[in-house]
Amino acid sequence: MASVWTYMKMVFGWWNHATYGTLLYTARKGVPVGTDSFGNRYYQTADGKRRWVLYNGTVEGSRVPAEWHLWMHHTVDTPPAADMTKKSWEQDFLPNLSGTEGAYHPKGSLVRGGVRAPATGDYESWSPNA
Repeated sequence: MASVWTYMKMVFGWWNHATYGTLLYTARKGVPVGTDSFGNRYYQTADGKRRWVLYNGTVEGSRVPAEWHLWMHHTVDTPPAADMTKKSWEQDFLPNLSGTEGAYHPKGSLVRGGVRAPATGDYESWSPNA
């Protein structure tokens, strides 16, 4: 049985899981279409006009694989096959790391502990009287 905290997160924190409204709408009008490798479940209305995802965990748009992204945005009409083979040039999925320890920090970033290179002589500051 889920804890009270789990239910509170569903009511007040849409970023943790689907809200009650989404779950109710899914139960009433959702037709299951498929599941991706991350456990996200995809639905659509009976007429196929609306498509949505119930995330398995944190609600983060970057957690939708490219093939499902195409289907979600009506670029393709058929959902991806469950047995799609990975192309040789495809990289493994990497979630959005912004705000985490794994975020990218360029050379010279203060977070990275670097020191910015001094400005060179090609910079001339703007002056309103010049």
